[in-house]
Amino acid sequence: MASRGSIAGRAGGALSRPYLSRAVASSSLSAVLVLGVGIPVAEADDPKPGATPSIPDIATQYPTDDPTSIPTGQAPSLPGEKGPGDPGFSEPPDNIGDSEVPVEVDPGAEGLRLADGAKLAEPKVLDIKFVTEDLGGEERREDSTVKTKFTLQAEVLFPKDSPKLNSGAKSRIKTIAEEIEKQGSTQVNVFGFTDDLGSYEHGRKLSKKRAAMVQRELAAMLGPDVSFNVRGYSEDYPVADNRTEEGRKKNRRVEVSFPKKD
Repeated sequence: MASRGSIAGRAGGALSRPYLSRAVASSSLSAVLVLGVGIPVAEADDPKPGATPSIPDIATQYPTDDPTSIPTGQAPSLPGEKGPGDPGFSEPPDNIGDSEVPVEVDPGAEGLRLADGAKLAEPKVLDIKFVTEDLGGEERREDSTVKTKFTLQAEVLFPKDSPKLNSGAKSRIKTIAEEIEKQGSTQVNVFGFTDDLGSYEHGRKLSKKRAAMVQRELAAMLGPDVSFNVRGYSEDYPVADNRTEEGRKKNRRVEVSFPKKD
């Protein structure tokens, strides 16, 4: 019968290799933990790592004197992009060089002669209009060489289907009165218009009453030296399409016009 010492010796000899492997692995793991080095774990789906691509210094490889231009790197340049000498380059508008000599016109040319007995028309000043309108289209002003006309939409002066002035109407009428006084006009036209909804007769009465109400306010602000022509035209003389509400709104209006002082 083998002694306990012999069994222990054999057992120690048989287990010496596994114990040694575990000891080495434990030592390696301890070293890794002490040094703080992580061991990457390979995954089956990880792509094979390749070389890190280098990024060229575009500003160094493609320098430019123009701080507003952006280097395009490897992208193709546009025609004329490199400046004078580059095909496709064009001079700036202020540097177009010498202009061509104008063509000389022969005053005696056959095509420039007037027919026998013909005369040139008398010179005249054209009636040029300047139009200003607020963003909502509620008020419009037209100035020409002969007159000034203000057009106010009915909604900014009156309640719906009413000839009574609303709270904000007087300030708008005052602006017109100041312009009439500034230009020294003594003859003023005040015309009222409606859309084509309802009867023509109703529109005629309403447009006339509205024009008369505006005239009354102007007269109180301007005094007795100014005379007025007051008309109500109902749906006549539309300025927009009555088939849409937007058009009808423009047609419901009061126009105040007066001639410019010579």
